[in-house]
Parts: sequence; structure tokens; C-alpha cells
Amino acid sequence: MSFLDFIINNLPGVAAPLQKKLSFKEKLKWTLIALVLFFVLGLIPLFGLGQNELQRFELLSIILGASFGSIISLGIGPIVTASIVLQLLNGSGIVKFDLQTPQGKSRFQGFQKLLAIFFILFEGAIYVFMGGLSPAQELIGTTTYFQLQLLLVFQLFLGGLLILFMDEIVTKWGFGSGISLFIAAGVSQSVFIRALSPLKAEGQAYIGAIPSMVNALINQLPTEAVLSASSVIATIVIFAVAVYVQAMKVEIPLSLGRVAGHGVRWPLHFVYTSNIPVILVSALFANFQLWGSLLQRWAQSSGSAIFIKLSSLFGTFSAQGVPTGGLIAWLSPVNVIEVTITQGFFDGFLRVLPQALVYVIFMIVGCVIFSWFWVQTSSMDAKSQAQQILNAGFIMPGFRRDTRILEHLLARKIGPLTILGAITVGLLAAIADLSGALTNGTGLLLTVMIIYRLYEDIAKQHMMDMNPMIKKFMGK
Repeated sequence: MSFLDFIINNLPGVAAPLQKKLSFKEKLKWTLIALVLFFVLGLIPLFGLGQNELQRFELLSIILGASFGSIISLGIGPIVTASIVLQLLNGSGIVKFDLQTPQGKSRFQGFQKLLAIFFILFEGAIYVFMGGLSPAQELIGTTTYFQLQLLLVFQLFLGGLLILFMDEIVTKWGFGSGISLFIAAGVSQSVFIRALSPLKAEGQAYIGAIPSMVNALINQLPTEAVLSASSVIATIVIFAVAVYVQAMKVEIPLSLGRVAGHGVRWPLHFVYTSNIPVILVSALFANFQLWGSLLQRWAQSSGSAIFIKLSSLFGTFSAQGVPTGGLIAWLSPVNVIEVTITQGFFDGFLRVLPQALVYVIFMIVGCVIFSWFWVQTSSMDAKSQAQQILNAGFIMPGFRRDTRILEHLLARKIGPLTILGAITVGLLAAIADLSGALTNGTGLLLTVMIIYRLYEDIAKQHMMDMNPMIKKFMGK
């Protein structure tokens, strides 16, 4: 055993339940506990924090499941980054894991956790030492500036570990995954506030779109009323389309060998890899924006010509955190509907059309790449699915009980579903971002998909608990 394997085998973690299947109430309890802890941690501010340059990136914090300025300022960013890096390394063959064996899967998951811990420390240091989260100046007299920076990094590291362990709790003891749960929680909170909040922001404008629309109609402000209405309509349309696409599936007819004449259908969702590719791509883009902002701040404070040139190529930002140039500007969505309404077709729509098209292309390509890698690394490929079907006692009617035959038949379905589903979900996510919904469009799409899959898991678990005969029949 190598030294690295020794470290992986001794990493702290959440123990899996001893029983094979947990009850519905047990899973629901741990899911709610993790959700409450997530909101509580988001209310705990970083001790010694002064200037918070990250608070202007509110929409990015939703995608990252973070609360900038709190102990969970890192959110799910390090976990997702570790997953991206390891999938790319494994997919390119630089680091190879045998994901067909339990030992290989365990080793892959251990490496991913180790990478996540590394990125928690790395991103925490980046946030602090590049000026995103700065120590309070009034505390410098009692201790040094560097010591205060180390204190902030330690708190971020502690919060990142808590998010990592909470994700494990939900994955092993609850419904779905912690990453999905935290994104859905943040987006749901944002939609509720931005739709119904009667409070006013700076400039005496209502935060909630519906109160703002009512106020605009009363004061005969047609442009403001149309803008508020368009954001509400866009949110509803995205919600409806996402539910429809999520419900689409291809059903494979199977027969149960031990029960003559009994047939079932094995469902393969059209969006085969669910929301995972969109989470990875949107989190990657969000990290690019945060790192670009920190690089620009660092370049301006240092005055280095090299860093200033690098910052201008990578991305420049306005005082409100809006990308204004560089690569980041092309990887950032623009509110096409708002620009068209306020500036017209020629001066508005045609001006932002190239940026919108580039963003759509990047989103689709990223989703296809990560979707393909995810199928290969998460036992969703044709070979793994064929083995799972045969182990459950099912066979394909009209064919011999042979893994190779079933694998070939499934490959004809899974391959196209992986690509087409990724293209569809990438296109939907891009359109959602460009439509000016009440919250981050990608986050809204993700939330719909997450809640739909969560509903399916809960309904399935509830059915198994309420009908012991079904559990016995399925061999559970």
C-alpha cells in the first residue's frame, strides 16, 4: 500500500448505515437536519472579517451553495472542482481507476475527497490572500495582518469541511446528494425573495418582482412593469419546460426470469445524467468569474504590468461585479430580454447576440463533455447497467441471458441519450440564464431537476416502506 493510499484510507468521514436500506422517516430526518445546518451555518459570519469584495457576486453564490462573508463562503465549490479535475484526469488516462471493481470505486472516491480537502484549503487561501475577504483594519493593533488572514483561512477551511461532511450525510443517510440539496435550498430562497419581497432596495425599488410590477402599474411606468412581468413569466416558462424534459424517458422492456409471463420496463431518462453536468459547468464558470475578479483586484493593488495584462485577457469587471471584457465576459450570460426591452432590437438585441451565442455554445459543449465523463465514472455506462439488470434477475425478451448482448443493446440507447440529453439540458440552462429569470437561470433549472428527482426518490422509498410485498418481490 502506497503512502497516498494510507492517507486516503484514514481520511475522516461519515460512516455508512449498517442496515442495507434506511426507512423513509430516517432518510427524511437526516436530509432535514443537513438542510437546517446549511441555513444556520450561512448565518454565522467570519470572525475578523472586514471588507467583503465577494458580496457583489450574489447570483454566483447561489450556484456555489455559498454565503459570502459567512463560514460557508466556499460552498460546494471545492467539492465540484475536485470532481471536475479527477474526471478530466481519469477520462484523459493521466490517472486511471478501475471503476468496474468495488476497490477501484472506493479508491476513486477517496482521491476525490482528498482533492476536495486540498481545494478547500487552496480556495480559502485564494479568497483571503487575493483580497476577496479581507481582515478588519481595527483588529490589526491586537494582532498582525498576516495572522488575521490565517484566522480567516482557518474558518473557511472549517466551513468547507462541514459542507463536505454534510454532503456525505445526505448521500449516505438522506435523499439525493448534499450538493444538489444546497443548490436547491439557495435557489428556492432566492426565488421566494425576488418574487414576493415587499422590501425596498437602494434607489427605492422593490426587491420582489410582483410588488415592483404592481407599483409600476399604479404609477404608470410601462417599461418597469414589462421588465418585472418578463422575469416572472421567464421563471414560470423555465419551470414548466424543465419539468417536461425531466419527465421524458425511454423504457426498456424486460421480463423477470423467475416469474413467467411478468414484464416490466426499465426506465432511462432522456436527461440521462440528470443535473450533474450543469452543476459542474456552471460551478466552473462561477469559479472563473470569482478568480478573475480576485486577479483583477490583485493586479490593480500590485501595479504589476504582467498581472494587469493577464487580468485584462482573463476578465475585467465593473464596480458592481459585472464582467466587461476578456474571456470571462464571453462565459457570462447577459439578460437578452431586458436589453431588448430597454435598448431596442438593433441597439440592444443585435449588440449582445454574439456574446449570447458564444455562451450557449460553451454551455452545451461543457455539458456534453462532463456528461460523457460522468457516465464513465459513475457506473452509468452500458456495461454497468447491463450487469445491474442481470443481477436483479431481469432479462431482455427474445434474447439469451448474456451480459454482452444486453450491453450492446443498451449502448444503442445510452450513448445517444447521454449526448442528446446533455445538449438539451445545456441549451435549456443557457436560455434560462439569458432570459432574465427571478434568480440565476441555471440555478432555477437545476432546482427544478433536483426537486423532481428528489420527489421520485421519496415516492419510491415511500412505496417500498408502505408495500413490503414490493420490497420482497424486488429482492430488497
